[in-house]
Amino acid sequence: MTDAPLPRIPQIDVAWMKEQLAALLAIASPTGYTDTVVRHVCGVLESLGVAFDLTRRGAIRACIKGEDSAGARAIVSHLDTLGAQVRALKPNGRVSLAPIGTWSARFAEGARATLFTDHGSYRGTILPLKASGHTYNDEIDTQPVGWDHVELRIDAQAFSLGDLQALGVEVGDIVAIDPHPEFLDSGFIVSRHLDNKAGVAVMLAAIRALAETAQRPPVDTFWLFTVAEEVGHGAASILLPDIASMVAVDNGTTAPGQNSSEFGVTIAMADQTGPFDYHLTRKLAALCKACDIPMQKDVFRHYRSDSASAIEAGADVRTALVTFGVDASHGYERIHTHALTSLAALLSAYALSSVEIQRDRQAVAGLSGFTRQPVAPVDIEPVTPPDDAS
Repeated sequence: MTDAPLPRIPQIDVAWMKEQLAALLAIASPTGYTDTVVRHVCGVLESLGVAFDLTRRGAIRACIKGEDSAGARAIVSHLDTLGAQVRALKPNGRVSLAPIGTWSARFAEGARATLFTDHGSYRGTILPLKASGHTYNDEIDTQPVGWDHVELRIDAQAFSLGDLQALGVEVGDIVAIDPHPEFLDSGFIVSRHLDNKAGVAVMLAAIRALAETAQRPPVDTFWLFTVAEEVGHGAASILLPDIASMVAVDNGTTAPGQNSSEFGVTIAMADQTGPFDYHLTRKLAALCKACDIPMQKDVFRHYRSDSASAIEAGADVRTALVTFGVDASHGYERIHTHALTSLAALLSAYALSSVEIQRDRQAVAGLSGFTRQPVAPVDIEPVTPPDDAS
């Protein structure tokens, strides 16, 4: 980073952020069924006085105006979650399911769920095919795990194929999985769908903090909320030409072999699509250090975020990924409020920080002002070996 003065990080309202997270978790939003959560977030933005527009499918592009529009910044998270879809109607009055997004049927077993039909919704439970211990005894523990081995039991008079048809259940109907959130006094939050409702809540908290401060960003900062990240679409169609850099907000993976943490910010240096932008990731790491925000770095092997789809679609934009550590991602997830607060502080600091790569104001330019990466060997004092060294 340059010697430009550091931004004064506005105060993050942690209680309000947790309220937003609870409200988001209460809204079912599997990919393909996001209209309601889009309307909710638009209402929050309106209450904060932040202008926004929508794409045809409902991705949100909000903006906090800066001193300049060229070389704008973007921060992105996704509103959609994992879920399921009706794959077939079964003769026993139950339905087989196909997953929306990538998640294991192991975590679907026993889940309470809502089935949305064209005429209304039904409650139900996802069960293994052999669900009664009094009937199947040890076979319950030996049956395979997989989407072919679970079914949705609907809480209605559905005991045959005809019953399902009478209820209006059809192939392709969306199934939303209950989150069952718990906000603990210890600061831990346990729920399904923290990926990425927590990222959305973090962004809303940062937006609120910035909207209430007298400080103005040096460039326009766009706050993007996408609606199909879990199936790989992400931010492919929401960027504007003026956006030079984009920071994705999503979950880190706290697990053996990973360096993520449920505390502080975890900055991803790479995911399965390759390294993130050298200069942008190091700027974010430097901001954490300068602003006393706890931070660690990680590399994700089986992971992609909103930024991947934008790059694959041909967007010439610098990308980075900042995360809150999640234990048991895409299952019964756990996070800590400390990570959410740290991340909101970093997003605020980034939005207010000075622009260092002035050349990024132009989509295409000459060599003047182009970035540099270190290439010279590290200067290390030679070590004199002891006399008895062989």
